[in-house]
Amino acid sequence: MKVQLDFDGNSCNVYKEDGDPRFHGGYSEPESTFLYHVKKELIKQGFDVIKKRMWKDGHLVDDNQQYIRTRKYGKETSENDFAVYNRCYSIYDAGEEFNKEGYVCLGLE
Repeated sequence: MKVQLDFDGNSCNVYKEDGDPRFHGGYSEPESTFLYHVKKELIKQGFDVIKKRMWKDGHLVDDNQQYIRTRKYGKETSENDFAVYNRCYSIYDAGEEFNKEGYVCLGLE
């Protein structure tokens, strides 16, 4: 899995590589596992990130929607803060889309 952050374009591009797992399961499970693997890749790149459910951070969204953010996002003013999320959560599951297309473009704030 290759993860590229494009801060100018506000996107996080994820490309499939040989040997990457396929993401399966029930409602929102493929996306959750997919985001877990994206988080692991971002940590390998040196980012201090965590994966959380959005509603636990006070956002008015579905109870199952998750995202990846820097650990101290919003607590300290920093140009290195960012959040990665599925902009099309209500349309498709990012894990299933990654299986089918081999590529997913996530939102970056």
